[in-house]
Amino acid sequence: MNFTRPHKILLIASSLWFFGEGLFGPLFAVFSEKIGGDILDITWALSLYMVLTGLLYVVFGRMLRKSKKKEVALIIGYLLNTIFTFCYIFVHTSTQLLLLQIGLAIAEALSTPVWDALFSKHLETSDDSLFWGIAGGHSQLVSGIALAIGGLVIYYFSFNLLFIIMGCIQALATIVQMGLIYSKKRKGD
Repeated sequence: MNFTRPHKILLIASSLWFFGEGLFGPLFAVFSEKIGGDILDITWALSLYMVLTGLLYVVFGRMLRKSKKKEVALIIGYLLNTIFTFCYIFVHTSTQLLLLQIGLAIAEALSTPVWDALFSKHLETSDDSLFWGIAGGHSQLVSGIALAIGGLVIYYFSFNLLFIIMGCIQALATIVQMGLIYSKKRKGD
């Protein structure tokens, strides 16, 4: 099993991304309640996010299918995710939360299909179940650890501190992901 430099960059950056996202996880419901939301507000926000993300996966996947700038699209998605994560600090109503979910859906949908394509591009065989197991498993592992830490941050400090930590981790993930462009330029692709 040999990870290429692009694999390492993709996995490290996405681990940071999943860690940043995982800090919030199901605590989203508690936050929604804190800003005056109820069960329907939570339902609509998460439903909108998931449906829009799913639709945009297809749209962005098609748009970027033959693009030579996949790494740039990935970084833009990560950067948007960073910006929108910091925006949680400014959310005080259910409507603002819905709008934020739209932004996060766009960011994820721009990043995920490209991430998968780049990860696959650097595999010796596309059906390498161990590599795909690592690609899928690392997200669950780091998200689970992050959730426990996120709960502690909220319990002992505040949501705002959590959002700042999340945003900083997302920014770090974006910077790491920029290594793909550097790696590509060094290689001459």
